[in-house]
Amino acid sequence: MRYPTLAAGLLMASAMAAQAQTPVLHVLTYDSFVAEWGPGPQIEAAFEAECGCDLQFAAPGDAAAMLSRLMLEGARTNVDVVVGLDTNLTAQAAPLMAPHGVETALDLPITWEDPLFLPFDWSWFAFVYDTTRTPTPPASFRELIDSDLSVVIQDPRSSTPGLGLLMWVKAAYGDEAAAIWRGLAPRILTVTPGWSEAYGLFLEGEADMVLSYTTSPAYHVIAEGDATKAAARFDEGHYLQVEVASIVGSTDQPDLARQFMAFLASDAAQAILPETNWMYPAVTPEGGLAEGFQGLIRPETSLLFPADEALALRDPALAEWREALAQ
Repeated sequence: MRYPTLAAGLLMASAMAAQAQTPVLHVLTYDSFVAEWGPGPQIEAAFEAECGCDLQFAAPGDAAAMLSRLMLEGARTNVDVVVGLDTNLTAQAAPLMAPHGVETALDLPITWEDPLFLPFDWSWFAFVYDTTRTPTPPASFRELIDSDLSVVIQDPRSSTPGLGLLMWVKAAYGDEAAAIWRGLAPRILTVTPGWSEAYGLFLEGEADMVLSYTTSPAYHVIAEGDATKAAARFDEGHYLQVEVASIVGSTDQPDLARQFMAFLASDAAQAILPETNWMYPAVTPEGGLAEGFQGLIRPETSLLFPADEALALRDPALAEWREALAQ
């Protein structure tokens, strides 16, 4: 066995001591956020340059998987900050969270007052189609029901867009939601676990439309130079998804967590989000948005249940959905 020299040993000890002194911030998010094409890598590099810390992401899956992990671990979790829940999930997570303390003017189509959850991006849910295959898209859920188009949607039990669609139908139709689902059932080609699988089927031509976002066409215009994808405008209005970040109350890095929350609302982070997460930023960057965002539909009516109401409606809406698709 070869033993390190004294000098090498001192260097190793020094490096270990430096590593031990570097604070670590554990951030829980969803898997696409930390993908190489997502905002995570750029946000990590930019924040670490500012904080002198080690930002470590954990991504167990979609936002539903994040919430499940949080609820299972409770106060025992090592997570300091959560990034990527939306208003359909925040009521369950709220008891575990602490005030973020960030004061900033938000560019949202609704008024926002919540000391626990800080929006970082948002968009409206929409059905995306290919203009070369579907020149005249439906302009409402009822027109979609009466068409011969096929759609791909996501499972509301595992996917935030899928859950958003449940809330969309419920917000637009109330007591008639079950009837709308019975009408939509023949139009649904398949239900996928998450957004990526559904969008992939649409791009492969397996379905005429896919549940996504009004901002999704911006990706095709900016990244691919493809202007053939569009979002159908529905007369009922469109349901909002507001993605939020929050500090876990049991964090052992409260100051660093608050610093990260402030960074997430800063121009440095907000400028990263539009062309990586393909959503509207919560605070418009100083440089504005790329031209590909300018031609997107802007619904006149924004639908959104308060967090507590969304939680109360989720199980009844899910039961309506399951019954309709089982027939």
